[in-house]
Amino acid sequence: MSQLSSSPVSADDVKTHFRACHLCEAICGLKIETHGDEVISIKGDENDPLSRGHICPKAIALKDLHEDPDRLRKPIKKVDGAWQEIEWNEAFSEIAKRISAIQAESGDDSVAVYAGNPNVHNYGNLTHGRLLRKALHTKSNFSATSLDQLPHHFAALFLFGHQFLVPVPDIDRTDHMLIIGANPIASNGSMMTVPDVKKRLKAIQTRGGSFTVIDPRRSETAEIANTHLFIKPNSDVYFLLAFVREIFDRDAVRLGKLNEMVVGLDQVQELVAPFSLDLAESMTGVSKLDMLGEISRFLKADSAVCYGRMGVSVQEHGTLCQWLIHIINILTGNLDKPGGAMFPSSAVGYVQPGETGVGHFARYHTRISKLPEFGGELPSTALAEEIMTEGEGQIKALLTLAGNPVLSSPNGRKLDSALEQLELMVSLDIYLNETTRHADYILPSTGPLEHDHYDLAFLRLSIRDYAKYSPAIFPQDEGALHDWEILTGLSKSLSEEKGIAFKPLVAPHMLIDFGLQAGIYGKQAGHEQALTLQKLKDQPSGIDLGPLKEGLAQRICTSDKKINLFIPELMDSLARLPNEPSVRKGFNMMLIGRRHVRSNNSWMHN
Repeated sequence: MSQLSSSPVSADDVKTHFRACHLCEAICGLKIETHGDEVISIKGDENDPLSRGHICPKAIALKDLHEDPDRLRKPIKKVDGAWQEIEWNEAFSEIAKRISAIQAESGDDSVAVYAGNPNVHNYGNLTHGRLLRKALHTKSNFSATSLDQLPHHFAALFLFGHQFLVPVPDIDRTDHMLIIGANPIASNGSMMTVPDVKKRLKAIQTRGGSFTVIDPRRSETAEIANTHLFIKPNSDVYFLLAFVREIFDRDAVRLGKLNEMVVGLDQVQELVAPFSLDLAESMTGVSKLDMLGEISRFLKADSAVCYGRMGVSVQEHGTLCQWLIHIINILTGNLDKPGGAMFPSSAVGYVQPGETGVGHFARYHTRISKLPEFGGELPSTALAEEIMTEGEGQIKALLTLAGNPVLSSPNGRKLDSALEQLELMVSLDIYLNETTRHADYILPSTGPLEHDHYDLAFLRLSIRDYAKYSPAIFPQDEGALHDWEILTGLSKSLSEEKGIAFKPLVAPHMLIDFGLQAGIYGKQAGHEQALTLQKLKDQPSGIDLGPLKEGLAQRICTSDKKINLFIPELMDSLARLPNEPSVRKGFNMMLIGRRHVRSNNSWMHN
């Protein structure tokens, strides 16, 4: 709870608003009180069926953002090294002319796009970003996805046939949870929308279950775990491989209802055979006895789920780790099972066969390091070298959409230098920061309380099915544009400059209304009480759609409707793993990541 204003105000002048906090994946429900144009109170909404009144310190930052004098409110242009305000249409026209000229001379791919983390927290970017990509027609697309979560999407694409068909832990019903390289109490969940996670973890223990944390440091989550196993950084893959081998060695494969769907068992058994618990002990620093204890707890539980996040995703063997986590859940019969790993049924964007955005891999590669694309995006770690290395296909211009890769990507100093070499840089952002300071134009959208919101991305990852719409709290300032209006205006000018057709999209809330009605809880699915945008407006705390539901057999998107455990694209990575103890040569230290509950995402660190 937070009371933010000490000034006396009349109760009759106070307005109450209900909204989701969109500064992290937990999307906690908020009760916000305002007096005129001032936020006087931000509290957790006890009637929100997902967050149940919980908030963290990030929610208070919404007031700070709304009032921040550093926040940009009008478009600016760099002239002789100094910033000057510019009118929207003038900015759109100038940018369109310069981009069109660069692409005409150097090719479409000479203009790149980097989309930062805020794009998935602001639904107008998600609904209307495609307009800009269509107008640019470039394959030089980069985003924060490749910096933190791509292994999740890779595994989902190859195992389940769709990059967004990602299972999440059914934390409210599990008997045992194994958490590897994650600190949800600080992160509020990641690739797992789970507000009030501390109480949910303690609830596992209260109902007689347990949870284990495997992490190199004693994190906030490890502090309350039943068991914490310290592990050497970058060695998790050995524990996971030994775990899978142990399932086979114990004849403990229990596919259950997935028996007819799963193929490739024999190949996986052969692949993990060289990776024993003895090897894992020597590589991880975790004793064989402790590993056996955790494996036994997992296998004996009526329901169990293995979950890994940043610590296993952004390391050398991240994709192997995420694949093996799925393998463990599948082999133990805990996929698509209450208390295991389950697939959310989102009201908008429900993934099922025939859905768009399936994903693809390695259709083309980066120019210099020959790194593969995924889903039409190239690895962001290659952006700097693609700018700095001369030759055909060199990136000459860059558009950043609400991101700060100089701060958040590896080797940010190199990227910082690379951005100085661009012929043109345009940033859609509300701040001058380490990245946008290099821009020629900065186009700021309305503030976080001045536009509406529906969480398209994270309701696909929610630990409970739920829907909520958040109207704007404050009106749009005169002359200000929402993110989707900026994307529309820039795309229209660019299309006209290139002489190509431009077809605008309706406002995001209209697209959401259509999506709700066309979704699995909508009238097209035959629901008598079908969801519509108006129904969400009428229930501002959100609508509970129930616990996660079984049904992978009907939703799986692979062409043969099978889960093929063997992924040929991973075999080179697996072959590079040494199957005997080794000692790191040279400076034998590693840097590991840390989440802090009071730190917003890097795009907020202006």
